[in-house]
Amino acid sequence: AKAGVVMLTKILAVELAQYNIRVNAVAPSMVKTKFSQPLWDDPETLKEIESGIPLGRLAETDDITGSVLFLASDASSYITGHTIIVDGGLSA
Repeated sequence: AKAGVVMLTKILAVELAQYNIRVNAVAPSMVKTKFSQPLWDDPETLKEIESGIPLGRLAETDDITGSVLFLASDASSYITGHTIIVDGGLSA
């Protein structure tokens, strides 16, 4: 699914650039939310998941919002067609 979002982001960025519309995406890894709570409620499962993440922890929502706010700000006015991966180094 993420590969589809990445490609769609690139295609839409090229298509919409003529209208001065920027298209970017954020690709987070597992985020500690109510949706994923059954996974991190179990200490053994949490330990197993976190052991595979170089930063050693699940993402918090605040870890993701910084990237989203950056992309929505004027600081990223010359960025389009990119996906920011926020995964604690998992894809490194």
